[in-house]
Amino acid sequence: MKNFIFISPNFPVTYWKFCAELKNNGMRVLGIGDCPYDQLTQQLRDSLHEYYKVSSLENYDEVFRAVAFFTYKYGKIDWLESNNEYWLERDARLRTEFNITSGFKNEDMERVKRKSAMKEYYAQAGIPTARYHLVEGYDDAAEFAHMVGYPVIVKPDNGVGANNTYRLASDDDLRFFIDTKDDNVYIMEEFINGYVRSYDAIIDSHGDPIFESGNITPNSLMDIVNTQSNCLYYLVPYLPEDFRQIGLRTVKAFNVRSRFIHLEYFVLNADQEGLGKKGDVIGLEVNMRPAGGYTPDMYDYSAETDVYKMWADMVAFDRCTLPQDKPRHFCAFCGRRDGKNFYLDHNAIMTKYAPNMRMWGRIPDALSGAMANQMYVAVFDTEEEMWRYYNDLLSCKDE
Repeated sequence: MKNFIFISPNFPVTYWKFCAELKNNGMRVLGIGDCPYDQLTQQLRDSLHEYYKVSSLENYDEVFRAVAFFTYKYGKIDWLESNNEYWLERDARLRTEFNITSGFKNEDMERVKRKSAMKEYYAQAGIPTARYHLVEGYDDAAEFAHMVGYPVIVKPDNGVGANNTYRLASDDDLRFFIDTKDDNVYIMEEFINGYVRSYDAIIDSHGDPIFESGNITPNSLMDIVNTQSNCLYYLVPYLPEDFRQIGLRTVKAFNVRSRFIHLEYFVLNADQEGLGKKGDVIGLEVNMRPAGGYTPDMYDYSAETDVYKMWADMVAFDRCTLPQDKPRHFCAFCGRRDGKNFYLDHNAIMTKYAPNMRMWGRIPDALSGAMANQMYVAVFDTEEEMWRYYNDLLSCKDE
């Protein structure tokens, strides 16, 4: 029996499904987390062979001892994974120190975590990226900003999501940023007028996809976080073949194997000098884990499948055992921000869209900065139906 250690299997809450499918595929699933065992969901407890509680997952020595304990008790660890951006470097360090060969190790982290390093690999795939500069102080940052022109974007070179990401429109904005920023290394990039599109996939050990999908985010995640606005994004039924090939070239350039991935790109809204024409694709960043929030469940609704099982099949068998010829749909996420005077209340939404609705509820505080406070997920066969849904849910009486 193969041993799989799942780090923080309780967050996000749906990740118990990964553990359940691993168990169903005959693997011994060992959990490490800082949540008390009696606070784990029953589904997760039923999916784990054993759980080791640490006082904090931030404490590397404790987590190291937990892995050592499982190694002593059960033998060689075959897999260790969290599927969580926050723990990617921790996962890699543990794999390196325990010689777990089924995932990224320390030497891989530079290219998959640092946004500046990613650009070299996008270039190997033949995909342009925004010009950039690693900020040292005001003078060098101002020189770059004047060269590419304001606005510019600044964000941690090694960061998660849109945290600490800002658009600077002037020297005064830059001065304030320099005076108030934390100790992170920040990357400054020229502003790209585009929307975000992703290539999402489960990749086997040969670097080939066994499942593919992708989402479109019309509004900037940075703006959603910084302005506390509503959130919307949606999965498309099928990827355009030219965009799919861009995703596959990126997978090859980054040497991705045996992973669930979420690769992000800009699609230009207009011609932009030095980058390309309207509709051209620009590399943004790679995320070597499933898309965040509720997107894994949205894959299921969009493709009428079970990506939790697909991923577990990849781990256990290096192939997919599910049929992939089911109909596909647009799957629309709508996050509504508290305090807005929406036309439709919850009852009206559910009355009108009950046949389409797949998920709804409050968004945890840990995710609400980027995803708003109340979410609705629905499926549609046409893009026109989907946009009517967004218009209905997001229209406000005072706008």
